[in-house]
Amino acid sequence: MSRRVPVMKVVNEGMLRPTLFVVVILMGAVHCTKAAERPPNVLLIISDDQAWTDYGFMGHPIIRTPYLDRLASQSAVFERGYVPTALCRPSLATIITGLYAHQHGLTGNDPSPLRYEPRSPLYDKMREKMIERIDRLGTLPRWLQAKGYQSFQSGKWWEGSYLRGGFTHGMTRGFPQPGGRHGDDGLEIGRKGLEPVFQFIQSAKAADKPFFLWYAPMMPHTPHNPPERLLAYYRDRTPSLHVARYYGMCEWFDETCGALLEYLDRQGLSDETLVIYVADNGWIQDPDGPQFALRSKQSPYEGGVRQPILVRWPGKIAPERRRDLVSSIDIAPTVLAAAGLPIPEELPGINLLPFLQQRRPIPRDTLFGETFAHDVADVDDPQESLLYRWVIHDRWKLLLSYDGDPGRHAALHPRGDLSPQLFDLIADPHEQHNVAKEHPELVQSLAKKIESWWPVTTRRTRLEP
Repeated sequence: MSRRVPVMKVVNEGMLRPTLFVVVILMGAVHCTKAAERPPNVLLIISDDQAWTDYGFMGHPIIRTPYLDRLASQSAVFERGYVPTALCRPSLATIITGLYAHQHGLTGNDPSPLRYEPRSPLYDKMREKMIERIDRLGTLPRWLQAKGYQSFQSGKWWEGSYLRGGFTHGMTRGFPQPGGRHGDDGLEIGRKGLEPVFQFIQSAKAADKPFFLWYAPMMPHTPHNPPERLLAYYRDRTPSLHVARYYGMCEWFDETCGALLEYLDRQGLSDETLVIYVADNGWIQDPDGPQFALRSKQSPYEGGVRQPILVRWPGKIAPERRRDLVSSIDIAPTVLAAAGLPIPEELPGINLLPFLQQRRPIPRDTLFGETFAHDVADVDDPQESLLYRWVIHDRWKLLLSYDGDPGRHAALHPRGDLSPQLFDLIADPHEQHNVAKEHPELVQSLAKKIESWWPVTTRRTRLEP
């Protein structure tokens, strides 16, 4: 009160009153404008090798994911979310660039060791040539710097040092460091605690800077070595030890997400943070061994590419379950719009914000995707490794097979029959019945959509059921 009395006294004395009122009003307006213009923090949580079914909020009868279930209850949940490519590196590159794999060029995890001798100077040159692509591409951390964002990389990161992706801070040192293939130091996050992430959040908060946080732990990815307390719970609930280990990893990953989200709560940052959740690709655990089953990771089937996508922004986006078709290509334009930045014209995705904030359907009935071999046959030509392209139109999914080089993983991608596969995803969400022969005209019309999306000239497929 002692600071207000002299001001009110002067104002009440006459001529200074209008001027001081204008000053006070303008100061308040400036303060409100600055508050309104401050962009949100952005937290991307990216699971690593987890099926779309493997969450409590998606109805799994055994796996416990209480923290992600809570996040889902606070979010817009896109139950029919997808990633265009079911493999770690190309999928992560799509999330950070907003481009399809055939556009950003990082179509596989590694140069083909069948074409380039491993650990040779030529092989290392091809690895570096792939990483160099990220130097030339727009990325979320680079774009967000225009708004003063600090950014932090943790977890999976294939593109050399975090600096090469435009992050201001991070954990991964990158090739040729030991373990630099896909994350080195960054791969410790989650499995060995979250302290580096917490320190970054504290630093950004102290600097009064908005932050962008890439949390992509190598979880539930192999090695499947959950804490014994979690393994014991699932060991009694499934006859397969391999499945029990995978289930335990899903819950362990969920616990790390809970620790991160609760830290935002304690720091008073949850209401000003846009949280987006997705997994990089699917995983169906083989009950007879530590590997994944067919029709999951590396495949174009739902077990590989379907992923629920969660979007939480308190006070801006209402929690609801949605059946719209969305893709991880939509993440980049949505984040840029939330930050008040222009969306590059070359990005094929949709800014989801107006449809979420106005709670109206997204005007899209078609999604596209592509599958390339794990090993890149030609780092300059995506078509050399092309194995599948697919389209989802309304309830129908058409999958076309191509005669690209499958490399070392040929057993996962039989090339003998290149016939089209058509599935009714509403009636048959696990794609058990190929109905292409019953709907030849639909096959042809959907194939034309695929070709108009990305014309392929050097690979062979079959359009007759």
